[in-house]
Amino acid sequence: MSFKVRNKPEPLPPTPWLLLMFSLPAKQASQRVEIWRKLKRFGAVALRSSGHLLPSTPENLEHFEWLAAAIRKYRGQASVVLVHSIDDLPSEQLAQFFIEARSRDYEGLCRDLRKSAAEGNPSPARRARLRRRFQEILSIDFFHSPLRHRAERLLARFDQEAPWAPVPPRKGFHAKKGFQGRTWLTRPRPGIDRAASAWLIRRFIDPRARFRFAGNASSVKEAVPFDMFGDSGFGHRGDDCTFETLCKEFGIRDPRVRSIAQIIHDADLEDDKFGRREGWGIDRILAGWARTTISDEALLRRGMDLIDGLYRSLS
Repeated sequence: MSFKVRNKPEPLPPTPWLLLMFSLPAKQASQRVEIWRKLKRFGAVALRSSGHLLPSTPENLEHFEWLAAAIRKYRGQASVVLVHSIDDLPSEQLAQFFIEARSRDYEGLCRDLRKSAAEGNPSPARRARLRRRFQEILSIDFFHSPLRHRAERLLARFDQEAPWAPVPPRKGFHAKKGFQGRTWLTRPRPGIDRAASAWLIRRFIDPRARFRFAGNASSVKEAVPFDMFGDSGFGHRGDDCTFETLCKEFGIRDPRVRSIAQIIHDADLEDDKFGRREGWGIDRILAGWARTTISDEALLRRGMDLIDGLYRSLS
């Protein structure tokens, strides 16, 4: 008896595009505007023939499936199509559509940044709006518009004029050499500000730092308190969170640390001063872990790992 061995089928090439095709009843004008605004927020490009296009990613697929469900709820018709190629529109040309759309977005942002800089000393709320707008464009810049770097440079120059600018380290007490191999004390169940501050201490101030937890700053002798209640050690000062205070007191000037300081500030103080939303998810994750039975040490270590990943992701 002989058996015929069949060759395994070749794997299909990845599908590069997602196409949303839909129609809504003529009377659904407000729903049509709602869908259009969401397509714009997701970064979709409208094709001349019909439908809206996005690069094929799990996140974009979820966006289109969610929109399709909403359209059907409004008594419309919708289909999400996986598209390998379009005969009269090569992939390079499709990618160029997205680049041109994001370039227009960046151009508008650059105009507003120059206008705000010319007016001088824009309010924290305006700074936050411009920073948030940049983050929104960046999240849908799928093919890296060449104008992205121009917007980043203008935004960095814009931020340098903000009142946060780090100060040089003070002489004596706050020199790093006086804080080596120390025990650093903070409150139990650390959240985003304390976890980020511990990461900052270990990476930029005291590489051999040990961390302890207590509700009272005087409960561990010779420990350096941070983010404790009251005026002990390093904590919130003015409208600065503990992370910002440590940056200023020790003169830390790393550009990525500066970005993280803004992220931690907005997540911890919830005042949207810098328009940075990247820390909200980290804050919620730490809050969820804090409700479990893991130790304070393990919770702090996880938080420091998250901040380290954030630091490495920043350019």
